[in-house]
Formats: sequence, structure tokens, C-alpha cells
Amino acid sequence: MISKDRLRRGIGTVKGDRVEIVVDAGDTTRTYEVVAERAGRRVETAVRRGVVEVSEVTRNGSVVRTARFMANRVLALVEQPLPRTADGDGE
Repeated sequence: MISKDRLRRGIGTVKGDRVEIVVDAGDTTRTYEVVAERAGRRVETAVRRGVVEVSEVTRNGSVVRTARFMANRVLALVEQPLPRTADGDGE
């Protein structure tokens, strides 16, 4: 079992408010979006053991939902964060 602290740090962790994932689906590509839907939430991306994991996380670090993709099928991973203000909140 992975500790929560290690899970939060992740390998190559990226924090944003919206992440688009383009995946090779054989004869075509598919695009998925993970969006931080409520205020105070963020999207974190981690690559571990050949799996790309994109999670919506609350302020206290609880994972709300997670999307997992095989790393060798991911063609693009695009983070689109909201601009941050000095107090750390979005606009």
C-alpha cells in the first residue's frame, strides 16, 4: 500500500484545473478531460509504473475521482490551469 504522503507527492506530479488526455484507440484517437468541477479542487497528474493517473483532489488531499490510462497509449497530456492570485485561489 502506498502512503498518502507518497501518493500526494507522486512522480512527475502536475497540478492544474483541467487536463486533456489524448489516447491512441487503435484506428483512431480519443480525447478525455478531467476537470476540477468545484471551487478549491485541483487536478493532479502522476506517471507510475507505466500508468498515467489523473485525479481530481480536494483541498485536504482526498481523491474525488481518478482516470487511469496505459502510458504507452497516451499521445498527449495537456494541462490547462486557471491563473492563480496571490492568496492561492483561482479567479
